[in-house]
Amino acid sequence: MAKTFGLLRILAPLALAWLAASAMAQPAAADALRDKWCKDVKIRFFVGGSEGDSFATIVYNGARQAQADTGAQVDFVFSGWSSEKMVQQLREAIAAHPDGIAMMGHPGPDSIMPLAEEAFDAGILMMYQNVDVPSVRARFGGGYIGANLSPQGYALGQEAVRMSGIGKGDKAIVLADWSMENRVIRELGTVKALEDAGVTVIKLATTPEMAGDPNLAIPVISAGLLAHPDVKLIAYPGGQMLGNAPTYMQVAGKKPGEIFNIGFDTSAQIVEAFKNGWVQLTSDQQPFLQGYMPILSLCQQKVYGLGALNIDTGAGFVTKDTIGKVADLAVQGLR
Repeated sequence: MAKTFGLLRILAPLALAWLAASAMAQPAAADALRDKWCKDVKIRFFVGGSEGDSFATIVYNGARQAQADTGAQVDFVFSGWSSEKMVQQLREAIAAHPDGIAMMGHPGPDSIMPLAEEAFDAGILMMYQNVDVPSVRARFGGGYIGANLSPQGYALGQEAVRMSGIGKGDKAIVLADWSMENRVIRELGTVKALEDAGVTVIKLATTPEMAGDPNLAIPVISAGLLAHPDVKLIAYPGGQMLGNAPTYMQVAGKKPGEIFNIGFDTSAQIVEAFKNGWVQLTSDQQPFLQGYMPILSLCQQKVYGLGALNIDTGAGFVTKDTIGKVADLAVQGLR
């Protein structure tokens, strides 16, 4: 017994010393938590549209929330959905040498590739949102936050066929800026789904300016309906124009529900259009995430050395039966 107590007297201090060393080597979980952990990181964030447009507002609100949560230093860039302007602003962003850039992919890989290489050589991290540029990311890195565009567009067309009953011999209008090859793959997906159902598709061209002022599309849509009075469905390229569907229909002398109006995104205007029977279907790509997640990912890469995030933000469909679930958030500019 005496030998046992003697052994304990020898081992006890050693055990206590080991426990103390372990505690020092492994800090408590609370000690690892840091407020404003990204406060030293400078980021240029491309909002895409103009200040105040319905889609860009949600993207901007998501980015501002990420800025507040992480403490990152963020400069916001508005481009009015102009690809040419985005390219010039990207040059300027690289010249400013921030830690990271969150870039809209609208200009396409040919325009972005040389600038992405320049950013890579300068050690600037890149993320892309809303429109993907996979060939650019394959060469120079970066993640993508946004909907998987081609499948999203095709799924919207399929759902519209199912809900509306449109089919062989019927006509539909699909609006898009057909000159933007990288961006228009979503609308081409919708075209394919409608054509696969036997629908005759009339393509009408939009411009980036119409996203900022949807009323600019009134002559285009009115002329399309005048030339094709038997059109049963119209697909719009973005939430700005979809939210303006009541105006387009009223100018054309159409009643609520007479034409099946579909498109992408949600907004306060789209909520009202659903409630009043002007809009029947939209595909939600959650633009708030397209604002929030690129900043979060750039911060995680810079501060913690984590890999770039890749997230499909497509959240499925919204109809008159489900619009109530997102209505309040859409009015607040969050959905």
